[in-house]
Amino acid sequence: MEIKVIRQIMEWNEDCSAEIKELLKKNSVLMVNIMGSPGAGKTSLIIELAARLKPSFRVGVIEGDVAGQIDALRIAKLNLPVVQLNTAGACHIEAMSIKHILPYFDLQQVDVLFVENIGNLVCPAEFNIGEDLRLALLSIPEGDDKVEKYPLMFSVADALVIHKYDMKTYFAFDDIMVEAQTKAINPLVNVFRASIIQGDGLAELATWLGAKITAKNIMQNS
Repeated sequence: MEIKVIRQIMEWNEDCSAEIKELLKKNSVLMVNIMGSPGAGKTSLIIELAARLKPSFRVGVIEGDVAGQIDALRIAKLNLPVVQLNTAGACHIEAMSIKHILPYFDLQQVDVLFVENIGNLVCPAEFNIGEDLRLALLSIPEGDDKVEKYPLMFSVADALVIHKYDMKTYFAFDDIMVEAQTKAINPLVNVFRASIIQGDGLAELATWLGAKITAKNIMQNS
């Protein structure tokens, strides 16, 4: 009986996710699901990417947290449309929550919508939210054993961002092994090494995302 209930929940989420995909496709909006542990640097990465994309693309943000508005207030200072989503204890964002939030945005004035998911390496990977891309962040201080411990997160990611790369000097972190482990379970994954402090990898990641945004816009208008 429990298995049947879980299946029904997942099927309901998938139906809602499909509705969101259709709505975003109609409005040529690329939605990016940013996933990673607390403290991995999700908000900081969104801020840096928004700064690089903003000259060419219109950026919106959904900030997911269990509670509080700290990250949304940081985003709001950039004069970007942002909505705070508090899950009140839930360890992930579900598609229905995104569906309820999208009307707060003028989707015809948004090219890319970043969703910062709840900070952990388990639950967010299990629920589609209508996204086009999934970015998994793994920061150097977290350790290089996370792909082996939490394989689902890395198996479903379109891109792996090895974050806070400037700290590699201070930690025994084997990024070559992490990349190899990820590609063994997810051969098509794109891997970026990024540092907010030094600026490494950010231009490459922004260029990759910009190409995805442009491709979706062309596909919809062709």
